[in-house]
Amino acid sequence: MKTQCHNPYLPLWEHIPDGEPHVFGDRLYVFGSHDLENGNEFCEQDYVSWSAPLDDLSDWRYEGVIYRKDQDPYNVNVLPLYAPDVVQGRDGRYYLYYCIKFQDSINVAVCDTPAGQYEFYGRVQYKDGQAMMENQTYDPSVICTEEGNFLYFGFAPCMINIPRYKDQDLKGGSVLQLEDDMITVKKGPQVIIPSLNYGKGTSFEGNEYFEGPSIRKINGKYYLIYSSVNTHQLCYAISDRPMEGFEFGGVIVSNGDVGYNGRKEEDKLMSVGNNHGGLVEINGQWYMFYHRHTFLNQYNRQGCAEKVYFDENGQIPQVTITTSGMNPEPLSGDASYPAVYCCNLTNGHMGALSSIGRTNQEVDFPYMTSVNEERYITNIKDGTRIGYKYINLEETGKIEVVYQTDAPGELEIYTEENGERKAVISLKPCKWWKTAETEVTFTEEKELYLVYKGEGVLSLLTLNLKGKRN
Repeated sequence: MKTQCHNPYLPLWEHIPDGEPHVFGDRLYVFGSHDLENGNEFCEQDYVSWSAPLDDLSDWRYEGVIYRKDQDPYNVNVLPLYAPDVVQGRDGRYYLYYCIKFQDSINVAVCDTPAGQYEFYGRVQYKDGQAMMENQTYDPSVICTEEGNFLYFGFAPCMINIPRYKDQDLKGGSVLQLEDDMITVKKGPQVIIPSLNYGKGTSFEGNEYFEGPSIRKINGKYYLIYSSVNTHQLCYAISDRPMEGFEFGGVIVSNGDVGYNGRKEEDKLMSVGNNHGGLVEINGQWYMFYHRHTFLNQYNRQGCAEKVYFDENGQIPQVTITTSGMNPEPLSGDASYPAVYCCNLTNGHMGALSSIGRTNQEVDFPYMTSVNEERYITNIKDGTRIGYKYINLEETGKIEVVYQTDAPGELEIYTEENGERKAVISLKPCKWWKTAETEVTFTEEKELYLVYKGEGVLSLLTLNLKGKRN
């Protein structure tokens, strides 16, 4: 490997949420929405793609813009393009499926290569040429199997007060079958996962469909990942058939770690918002792609990924969110990391991020921000806990932080959420970035937590872990 893998897996300036990972040839490609760093709404930028060789998931390459908002003839107002997916059709070409903000259709572009220049192809339509507009056509996901070509989609914001959808009967996640031209409806659409209004008494009760479907066929079964009505969760449903019979499987990941080891909603470990992603297998290891949130709203999302495992019954136990992500082993304990690589950032009562307006004034919590190309954690106050896992702390002999604060304080160092304090870093007031450090002794610990104690407001830029010196 050229370097280590970590979360987020792309450069910190890049914001690719709704990530759909696919292996084409000898590379892993990620397609997704494209948020603007420090932006003002969802998906402000054109579609781009990134890829990595299958033997080094740390070596990501920017493939450039693959499709522009103004290429779609129906997008006359150049509105945002929402969560896309790409599939290779039976003719060998690559088809990009997407939707446009507040337009009730699924549109398609095509290209001869996975991450080349896509060209507009048309809208998903019935045989008479009429556009398919049923069941709220957001978040398309497509698969081509020996049984046919299947398109999954749907949006059912029953827990969100969005005036546009207030009076609509949104029944849940849907599927239809496509002809081999990849654009004409052959069968359907039909609902396969119920929305909140239709989930009572089903296996999905409590985890009904919200948005973000992502389909894979694994060991002869169809696994449909989706975002539940709890929004921060990515759940999955399983069926032997592509268009019916889906039953709830479980939760794979929450971007607030809710549900992991019984963690309750009020004890979430990050500020949460929507979630969307897909599964991929690389060299025998499965990964779940998802996204996390930065800033004070839901419009700034970064791609993350975690290793996941199937049990003997084909179930996927929920995994915790980490800093190390796709790295084959814990990260080095003798290295420098941006503070924003944290996988936990909580003051003990984290709120949900706003998707209405620029900031969330109702909740006062620590968050990640970017100012003049510097990306750091800010609004850290007394009791805030910042967590990193997994790291080979046995290598570490000293911890240094780069920080700013307006009052004296301390960073207490722990290796368990409620464990014994290992060391303390004393912080002095400063108007510019300053360093402070402490020596520390670890054994086999792999989790690192920094807890701030003080009356001021702390910002944290860098975490420097320095190896033991003889």
